[in-house]
Amino acid sequence: MIDLVRPKGETRAGDVLQRLREDILGCVLQPGEKLRFESLRDRYEVSFSTLREALSRLAAEQLVVAEGQRGFVVAPVSIADLQDLTNARVLLEREVLRQSIANGDDAWEAGILSSYHRMDRLQTRLGDQYYLDPTWSRLHEDFHYALVSACGSPVLLGIRQKLFERAHRYRRMSSQFRTQWRPKDVEHKAIMDAALDRLPEALTLIEAHIRETTTNVIEFAGHLFEDAPPVKRRVSSKDQ
Repeated sequence: MIDLVRPKGETRAGDVLQRLREDILGCVLQPGEKLRFESLRDRYEVSFSTLREALSRLAAEQLVVAEGQRGFVVAPVSIADLQDLTNARVLLEREVLRQSIANGDDAWEAGILSSYHRMDRLQTRLGDQYYLDPTWSRLHEDFHYALVSACGSPVLLGIRQKLFERAHRYRRMSSQFRTQWRPKDVEHKAIMDAALDRLPEALTLIEAHIRETTTNVIEFAGHLFEDAPPVKRRVSSKDQ
């Protein structure tokens, strides 16, 4: 068997693309932040051409915005974008879950059970601050993918993954300001049980789960969004 190895330059380009994507999704690079080539070159230790290629690809993913000759900025966040993203995710997530419930076999069921077990066990060990842990975030992503993995459409799964990653940036922003957490997860187990029992209720539960997350993001991090409404000062009886 021939060992196919990517050229060094291609490997470096792929690596910096992944690192940039993770830093944007994790809010290390903040929404609206100017991406200056000089500082990015020093930070990621790559050439200008490699950076430009990576940023152009991220622009296609709507994670950065090209400003013509002025360069790139991290894509801003807004309530309008979050709500649009949420509606798109609901439509797609319901469909791929519906197909997975129809097509899923024993291996699909085992994948859901094992991914939930890993996520739940880690959450129990971490306690109330589980949502801040990057390992839990990866296990959470694995669980949601396991639910829809039997849909049979690589194209739909690819689109779904991009939307999930974009939503992760909003969830990460919310986690930085959130002060209240559920001590024990109940939503994920309810979704899992309904899916494994092949119940249509699973579609309703996954939609409610996505929309509730959006509500929490707006509540805890909405003040950071470019279209956030101004905070109104509460009028006391003394002012009247």
